[in-house]
Amino acid sequence: MPELPEVEVTRLGIAPYLEGRSIEQIVIRNPRLRWPIPDNLPLILPGMIIQNISRRAKFLLFDCRIGTLLIHLGMSGSLRILQGKRNASIDLPEKHDHFDIVLHDQTILRLRDPRRFGAVLWHEGDVLQHPLLRSLGPEPLTENFNASYLIEQTRGSRVNIKQTLMNNQIVVGVGNIYANEALFLAGINPKIAAGRIGLKRYEKLVDTIKILLKQAIAAGGSSLRDFVNSNGNKGYFQYQYWVYARGDQNCKKCTHIIKQTKQGQRSSFYCTKCQH
Repeated sequence: MPELPEVEVTRLGIAPYLEGRSIEQIVIRNPRLRWPIPDNLPLILPGMIIQNISRRAKFLLFDCRIGTLLIHLGMSGSLRILQGKRNASIDLPEKHDHFDIVLHDQTILRLRDPRRFGAVLWHEGDVLQHPLLRSLGPEPLTENFNASYLIEQTRGSRVNIKQTLMNNQIVVGVGNIYANEALFLAGINPKIAAGRIGLKRYEKLVDTIKILLKQAIAAGGSSLRDFVNSNGNKGYFQYQYWVYARGDQNCKKCTHIIKQTKQGQRSSFYCTKCQH
Protein backbone atom coordinates (compact mmCIF):
# COMPACT_ATOMS: atom_id res chain seq x y z
CA MET A 1 0.00 0.00 0.00
CA PRO A 2 -0.28 2.34 -1.89
CA GLU A 3 -0.89 0.05 -4.87
CA LEU A 4 -1.32 0.87 -8.57
CA PRO A 5 -4.71 2.64 -8.29
CA GLU A 6 -3.47 4.87 -5.47
CA VAL A 7 -0.32 5.78 -7.39
CA GLU A 8 -2.34 6.52 -10.52
CA VAL A 9 -4.78 8.65 -8.51
CA THR A 10 -1.77 10.57 -7.20
CA ARG A 11 -0.40 11.05 -10.73
CA LEU A 12 -3.73 12.34 -12.01
CA GLY A 13 -3.97 14.72 -9.08
CA ILE A 14 -0.50 16.29 -9.31
CA ALA A 15 0.05 16.39 -13.08
CA PRO A 16 -2.09 19.50 -13.82
CA TYR A 17 -0.11 21.52 -11.27
CA LEU A 18 3.37 20.43 -12.36
CA GLU A 19 3.49 19.56 -16.06
CA GLY A 20 5.06 22.31 -18.14
CA ARG A 21 6.18 24.19 -15.01
CA SER A 22 9.71 25.21 -14.04
CA ILE A 23 11.42 24.04 -10.85
CA GLU A 24 12.75 26.83 -8.64
CA GLN A 25 14.03 24.92 -5.63
CA ILE A 26 14.49 21.43 -4.19
CA VAL A 27 14.26 20.99 -0.43
CA ILE A 28 15.60 17.83 1.22
CA ARG A 29 14.82 17.66 4.95
CA ASN A 30 15.58 13.99 5.52
CA PRO A 31 17.44 12.05 2.81
CA ARG A 32 17.21 8.72 4.64
CA LEU A 33 14.45 6.95 2.73
CA ARG A 34 14.62 3.39 1.39
CA TRP A 35 17.53 4.60 -0.72
CA PRO A 36 19.19 7.92 0.14
CA ILE A 37 17.85 10.92 -1.77
CA PRO A 38 20.72 12.12 -4.02
CA ASP A 39 22.29 15.12 -2.30
CA ASN A 40 22.98 16.87 -5.63
CA LEU A 41 19.29 17.28 -6.58
CA PRO A 42 19.15 20.88 -5.24
CA LEU A 43 21.94 21.69 -7.73
CA ILE A 44 20.65 19.66 -10.70
CA LEU A 45 16.91 20.31 -10.82
CA PRO A 46 16.35 24.09 -10.39
CA GLY A 47 15.59 25.69 -13.75
CA MET A 48 14.38 22.44 -15.30
CA ILE A 49 10.87 22.12 -16.71
CA ILE A 50 8.77 19.10 -15.79
CA GLN A 51 7.73 17.93 -19.26
CA ASN A 52 5.26 15.31 -18.11
CA ILE A 53 4.53 12.86 -15.29
CA SER A 54 3.95 9.21 -16.11
CA ARG A 55 3.78 6.01 -14.12
CA ARG A 56 5.61 2.69 -14.41
CA ALA A 57 4.39 0.11 -11.91
CA LYS A 58 4.28 2.04 -8.62
CA PHE A 59 6.92 4.57 -9.66
CA LEU A 60 6.01 8.12 -10.68
CA LEU A 61 8.32 9.38 -13.41
CA PHE A 62 8.94 13.13 -13.71
CA ASP A 63 10.41 13.74 -17.17
CA CYS A 64 12.83 16.68 -17.01
CA ARG A 65 14.17 16.11 -20.54
CA ILE A 66 17.83 15.44 -19.66
CA GLY A 67 16.81 13.04 -16.92
CA THR A 68 13.94 11.62 -14.92
CA LEU A 69 13.04 11.99 -11.27
CA LEU A 70 11.60 8.74 -9.89
CA ILE A 71 9.34 8.88 -6.84
CA HIS A 72 7.99 5.81 -5.04
CA LEU A 73 5.48 6.16 -2.21
CA GLY A 74 6.64 3.07 -0.34
CA MET A 75 4.24 1.77 2.31
CA SER A 76 2.97 5.02 3.76
CA GLY A 77 3.96 7.86 1.44
CA SER A 78 1.80 10.54 -0.12
CA LEU A 79 2.37 13.56 -2.32
CA ARG A 80 0.55 16.81 -1.52
CA ILE A 81 0.08 19.91 -3.62
CA LEU A 82 0.45 23.14 -1.67
CA GLN A 83 -0.28 26.34 -3.56
CA GLY A 84 1.76 29.46 -2.91
CA LYS A 85 -0.88 31.91 -1.71
CA ARG A 86 -2.20 29.75 1.10
CA ASN A 87 -1.64 30.65 4.72
CA ALA A 88 2.06 30.00 5.40
CA SER A 89 1.35 28.52 8.83
CA ILE A 90 -0.80 25.80 7.25
CA ASP A 91 1.98 24.79 4.89
CA LEU A 92 4.76 24.54 7.48
CA PRO A 93 6.49 21.15 7.05
CA GLU A 94 5.79 18.52 9.66
CA LYS A 95 7.93 15.71 11.06
CA HIS A 96 7.43 13.28 8.17
CA ASP A 97 7.60 15.83 5.32
CA HIS A 98 10.96 14.85 3.85
CA PHE A 99 11.15 16.36 0.35
CA ASP A 100 9.73 19.34 -1.57
CA ILE A 101 9.72 20.43 -5.19
CA VAL A 102 9.08 24.18 -5.27
CA LEU A 103 7.95 25.64 -8.60
CA HIS A 104 8.48 29.20 -9.85
CA ASP A 105 4.84 30.04 -9.08
CA GLN A 106 5.50 28.85 -5.48
CA THR A 107 3.39 25.72 -5.88
CA ILE A 108 4.94 23.01 -3.72
CA LEU A 109 4.89 19.25 -4.23
CA ARG A 110 5.59 17.72 -0.81
CA LEU A 111 6.48 14.10 -0.05
CA ARG A 112 5.23 12.86 3.31
CA ASP A 113 6.46 9.39 4.29
CA PRO A 114 6.13 8.36 7.96
CA ARG A 115 7.76 4.93 7.53
CA ARG A 116 10.43 6.15 5.07
CA PHE A 117 10.09 3.15 2.71
CA GLY A 118 9.58 5.46 -0.26
CA ALA A 119 12.22 6.71 -2.70
CA VAL A 120 13.32 9.80 -4.61
CA LEU A 121 15.87 8.93 -7.30
CA TRP A 122 17.40 10.56 -10.37
CA HIS A 123 18.25 8.85 -13.67
CA GLU A 124 19.76 10.26 -16.84
CA GLY A 125 19.09 8.44 -20.10
CA ASP A 126 16.32 5.93 -20.80
CA VAL A 127 14.49 5.68 -17.49
CA LEU A 128 12.98 2.32 -18.44
CA GLN A 129 16.52 0.93 -18.27
CA HIS A 130 16.87 1.99 -14.64
CA PRO A 131 17.78 -1.11 -12.55
CA LEU A 132 14.47 -0.89 -10.67
CA LEU A 133 12.39 -0.77 -13.87
CA ARG A 134 14.06 -2.75 -16.61
CA SER A 135 12.96 -6.25 -15.49
CA LEU A 136 9.35 -5.38 -14.71
CA GLY A 137 6.44 -7.17 -16.32
CA PRO A 138 3.68 -5.51 -18.35
CA GLU A 139 1.22 -2.96 -17.01
CA PRO A 140 -2.10 -4.66 -16.16
CA LEU A 141 -4.17 -2.04 -18.01
CA THR A 142 -2.37 -2.53 -21.33
CA GLU A 143 -3.01 -4.99 -24.14
CA ASN A 144 0.29 -6.72 -23.35
CA PHE A 145 -1.33 -8.15 -20.24
CA ASN A 146 -3.69 -10.81 -21.55
CA ALA A 147 -4.69 -14.43 -21.05
CA SER A 148 -2.26 -15.81 -23.65
CA TYR A 149 0.58 -13.99 -21.93
CA LEU A 150 -0.37 -15.49 -18.55
CA ILE A 151 -0.61 -18.96 -20.05
CA GLU A 152 2.90 -18.55 -21.48
CA GLN A 153 4.31 -17.27 -18.20
CA THR A 154 2.75 -19.91 -15.95
CA ARG A 155 2.87 -23.23 -17.80
CA GLY A 156 4.29 -25.82 -15.43
CA SER A 157 4.35 -23.37 -12.53
CA ARG A 158 3.49 -24.69 -9.10
CA VAL A 159 3.42 -21.19 -7.57
CA ASN A 160 -0.08 -20.27 -6.43
CA ILE A 161 -1.99 -17.77 -8.54
CA LYS A 162 -2.17 -15.15 -5.74
CA GLN A 163 1.62 -14.89 -5.46
CA THR A 164 1.92 -15.03 -9.24
CA LEU A 165 -0.24 -11.91 -9.57
CA MET A 166 1.98 -10.17 -7.03
CA ASN A 167 5.19 -11.02 -8.89
CA ASN A 168 6.26 -7.75 -10.55
CA GLN A 169 8.23 -9.64 -13.18
CA ILE A 170 4.95 -11.16 -14.42
CA VAL A 171 2.61 -8.18 -13.99
CA VAL A 172 3.16 -4.92 -12.13
CA GLY A 173 1.12 -3.06 -9.60
CA VAL A 174 -1.78 -5.43 -8.86
CA GLY A 175 -0.82 -5.66 -5.20
CA ASN A 176 -2.35 -7.59 -2.33
CA ILE A 177 -5.71 -5.85 -2.04
CA TYR A 178 -6.60 -6.05 -5.71
CA ALA A 179 -5.24 -9.58 -6.15
CA ASN A 180 -7.61 -10.75 -3.41
CA GLU A 181 -10.56 -8.92 -4.92
CA ALA A 182 -9.87 -9.97 -8.51
CA LEU A 183 -9.51 -13.65 -7.64
CA PHE A 184 -12.81 -13.57 -5.78
CA LEU A 185 -14.66 -11.89 -8.63
CA ALA A 186 -13.11 -14.31 -11.14
CA GLY A 187 -14.07 -17.29 -8.93
CA ILE A 188 -10.48 -18.56 -8.56
CA ASN A 189 -9.11 -19.93 -5.30
CA PRO A 190 -5.88 -18.05 -4.40
CA LYS A 191 -4.19 -21.35 -3.46
CA ILE A 192 -4.49 -22.99 -6.88
CA ALA A 193 -1.23 -23.38 -8.82
CA ALA A 194 -0.98 -20.82 -11.62
CA GLY A 195 0.04 -23.60 -14.04
CA ARG A 196 -3.28 -25.39 -13.55
CA ILE A 197 -5.44 -22.50 -14.75
CA GLY A 198 -6.72 -22.70 -18.31
CA LEU A 199 -7.12 -20.06 -21.00
CA LYS A 200 -10.81 -19.29 -20.42
CA ARG A 201 -10.33 -18.78 -16.69
CA TYR A 202 -7.33 -16.57 -17.37
CA GLU A 203 -9.41 -14.53 -19.82
CA LYS A 204 -11.98 -13.93 -17.06
CA LEU A 205 -9.25 -13.10 -14.54
CA VAL A 206 -7.52 -10.60 -16.86
CA ASP A 207 -10.82 -8.87 -17.66
CA THR A 208 -11.67 -8.74 -13.96
CA ILE A 209 -8.31 -7.22 -13.01
CA LYS A 210 -8.65 -4.50 -15.64
CA ILE A 211 -12.21 -3.61 -14.61
CA LEU A 212 -11.36 -3.69 -10.91
CA LEU A 213 -8.32 -1.43 -11.23
CA LYS A 214 -10.28 1.09 -13.31
CA GLN A 215 -13.07 1.10 -10.72
CA ALA A 216 -10.55 1.64 -7.93
CA ILE A 217 -8.95 4.57 -9.77
CA ALA A 218 -12.38 6.11 -10.36
CA ALA A 219 -13.14 5.76 -6.61
CA GLY A 220 -9.91 7.52 -5.65
CA GLY A 221 -8.14 4.34 -4.57
CA SER A 222 -8.24 2.66 -1.17
CA SER A 223 -7.43 4.42 2.10
CA LEU A 224 -6.92 1.77 4.77
CA ARG A 225 -4.13 3.44 6.73
CA ASP A 226 -2.09 6.34 5.41
CA PHE A 227 -3.07 6.95 1.81
CA VAL A 228 -4.54 10.30 0.81
CA ASN A 229 -4.54 11.98 -2.59
CA SER A 230 -2.73 15.18 -3.56
CA ASN A 231 -5.42 17.29 -1.89
CA GLY A 232 -5.27 15.31 1.35
CA ASN A 233 -8.53 13.45 0.68
CA LYS A 234 -9.06 9.73 1.21
CA GLY A 235 -10.19 7.24 -1.42
CA TYR A 236 -13.45 5.31 -1.21
CA PHE A 237 -12.78 1.96 -2.86
CA GLN A 238 -12.36 0.20 0.51
CA TYR A 239 -16.15 0.43 0.93
CA GLN A 240 -16.58 -1.82 -2.12
CA TYR A 241 -14.41 -4.76 -0.97
CA TRP A 242 -15.87 -8.22 -1.43
CA VAL A 243 -13.31 -10.22 0.58
CA TYR A 244 -10.24 -8.18 1.50
CA ALA A 245 -9.93 -7.69 5.29
CA ARG A 246 -13.26 -9.52 5.76
CA GLY A 247 -11.96 -12.72 7.37
CA ASP A 248 -14.59 -14.61 9.45
CA GLN A 249 -17.38 -12.48 7.96
CA ASN A 250 -20.13 -13.75 5.67
CA CYS A 251 -19.50 -13.80 1.94
CA LYS A 252 -21.55 -11.10 0.23
CA LYS A 253 -22.51 -13.53 -2.53
CA CYS A 254 -23.28 -16.82 -0.77
CA THR A 255 -23.10 -16.08 3.01
CA HIS A 256 -20.36 -18.67 3.62
CA ILE A 257 -17.61 -17.53 5.99
CA ILE A 258 -14.65 -15.76 4.38
CA LYS A 259 -11.40 -17.58 5.12
CA GLN A 260 -8.09 -15.89 5.88
CA THR A 261 -4.65 -17.38 5.36
CA LYS A 262 -1.03 -16.31 4.75
CA GLN A 263 0.61 -16.58 1.34
CA GLY A 264 4.11 -15.22 0.95
CA GLN A 265 3.81 -13.27 4.22
CA ARG A 266 0.67 -11.50 2.96
CA SER A 267 -2.91 -12.12 4.02
CA SER A 268 -5.27 -13.80 1.58
CA PHE A 269 -9.05 -13.71 1.91
CA TYR A 270 -11.34 -16.04 -0.03
CA CYS A 271 -14.65 -17.90 -0.09
CA THR A 272 -14.35 -21.69 -0.41
CA LYS A 273 -17.77 -21.89 -2.12
CA CYS A 274 -17.39 -19.05 -4.64
CA GLN A 275 -13.72 -19.68 -5.44
CA HIS A 276 -12.44 -23.04 -6.65
